[in-house]
Amino acid sequence: MSILPFPSFLDDVKEKGLRKAVVEGVNETVERLTAGMNIQDIREALRGEAASRRPNPRLQPHADSFWMHMRPGYYHQDMTGVYPTFRLGWLSTYFVVFETITGLLLMFWYTPSPEIAYGNMLSILSNVPLGQFMRDMHRLGAEAMVIIVALHMMRTWITGSYKKPRQFTWFTGLLLLVITGLLSFTGYLLPWDQLALWAVTIGASMAEATPVIGEQVNLIVRGAPELGANGLLRFYLMHVLLLPLFLFIFTGVHYYKVIIHGHSLPPQTENIGEDTAKRVPLDKRVYYIPDILSNEILWIAVTTFIMTVLCIWFYHAPLENHADPQVTPLGTTAPWYFLWIQGALKLGDKFLMGIFFPTAALGLLAAIPYLDVTPSRRYAHRRWMLTAAMALISFATVLSYMGLPEFAVATSAETEILHDLTKEPAHNAVGAMRTVPFAQAAPGMYTTEQLFVPEGQTTRDAVAQFEAEIREVPIYLDDSEFDELEAHLNEAHLPIDQIPSRFSVVPNDSPVLLSVLEKLEEEIQHRASELPNAWGAIIITPWQDNLRRIDMVISWDTVVIEAGEPKYNDDGTPQYVYLTDEETGEPILDEMGEPVVHRSIATAHIYLHEDSAYFD
Repeated sequence: MSILPFPSFLDDVKEKGLRKAVVEGVNETVERLTAGMNIQDIREALRGEAASRRPNPRLQPHADSFWMHMRPGYYHQDMTGVYPTFRLGWLSTYFVVFETITGLLLMFWYTPSPEIAYGNMLSILSNVPLGQFMRDMHRLGAEAMVIIVALHMMRTWITGSYKKPRQFTWFTGLLLLVITGLLSFTGYLLPWDQLALWAVTIGASMAEATPVIGEQVNLIVRGAPELGANGLLRFYLMHVLLLPLFLFIFTGVHYYKVIIHGHSLPPQTENIGEDTAKRVPLDKRVYYIPDILSNEILWIAVTTFIMTVLCIWFYHAPLENHADPQVTPLGTTAPWYFLWIQGALKLGDKFLMGIFFPTAALGLLAAIPYLDVTPSRRYAHRRWMLTAAMALISFATVLSYMGLPEFAVATSAETEILHDLTKEPAHNAVGAMRTVPFAQAAPGMYTTEQLFVPEGQTTRDAVAQFEAEIREVPIYLDDSEFDELEAHLNEAHLPIDQIPSRFSVVPNDSPVLLSVLEKLEEEIQHRASELPNAWGAIIITPWQDNLRRIDMVISWDTVVIEAGEPKYNDDGTPQYVYLTDEETGEPILDEMGEPVVHRSIATAHIYLHEDSAYFD
């Protein structure tokens, strides 16, 4: 009679003894969890021994397990090496799971609001345990996922694995590539810094080029004419809800089709026109458990280890200053995986190159299985398709290079110099002018000419001589060069009575300020062909008790610039721009009868607070 009103573990103990009942209970539980394998089966698999039971219990999980049914019970021996798959499909799936886990952890400390998002990012980096590490892993994983999925598609193309009956498998893979790119793109905006705002602004601007409904599409994408609260919320929902939903669905469909048709064998091992992937001879079978499973775990472990090492010592996800729609950073580009579209935009109309060209390219890729209908997958018989693959890689590389700000974008030398020296934090870098400690920002006006002291002269004398050469009247009165400088400073509402009246020598207790002055001179000399006879200056004025305003100045003789390069006369001298009379249009001559060269000036300024952390 049962001890309890129903059969129980106590009955087993009474009948078999405690030890045997516990062993059998654990064994039964393990077999249920693994959908067919007991402790002995697992022990044999871990030891690399053949299965002792028949039928082979290692095949049972593939029929009954919720997850394992997406993996074949055995592989062809030719598919177990690095070639031909390079494990790119498995790594793509791994990054789907990896990004989901790390993304969920980051969601706990993130709010999709322009007023809060950037503060959340700072909190993740500074207050959340392992917050920076987790953000670095998520960002690096996203970049790696784009690369791995793209390489997986290219491997499939090169080996001809898209051929019948795998046309739809290829199509679902192409959809997964598009979804992966969109996931990375939507996640790009979430930190709400300058890099994110303007990179996404460039990408989203192409929506306006959609024929007929461009304005409506733009409003749907951004939530407003410009990116703001609605746009950030929409990108967030797409990143964490809509796109992951499609990603999981099509990942399942893709895996289902792979299992249905089998992994295509290396091209040279199949007879032409035959698909023997599903017919694996007994002597060629390598069972998923334990051989393939242990191999895949190894790939995961190595990949995770590499990413961990990179994130600890070599890579940190960039975070610039808070997003500011009123300030456009110099050299803004789309995310690197969309640079090829940005490069194409430099070649023509926004609709043709930003909408039609990418859509046509994706459509052509989707049609490849129906264009390449030759029965053979061997490389020697597919020269045209292999050539097309290499041409695509080359074309995308060239277009991506064209998408860089350095290509076909003429930025004047003085603008680049002033931007580099005053730029706000970007990619873990900051303009040199912002690194000057507040205590060393002594009010005064300092010129790069103090760096060139003739033998026998003091620095003060050299500066005074330079000042005498460029003006003969009190500062900011009659000399055209200083008049223009005064105009620049007046436009910035800088009180003239606060500006020092004469050039000074950098104090001995301001070594960082001196190094910035040297950096300014170095940059000017580096661009001497565009900035002939140039000099620079740093003007520091007290703005408030704990605030300094720092103006950087570059003055040079104006030359003719064509296609971003200075133009020269036949004798090798630069073509200067001369001052002309407004009424007659004739050049203005100096006392020696020589035309007066037009003198240009450029300025940029920053504010340095006493509590600034850039110099710590």
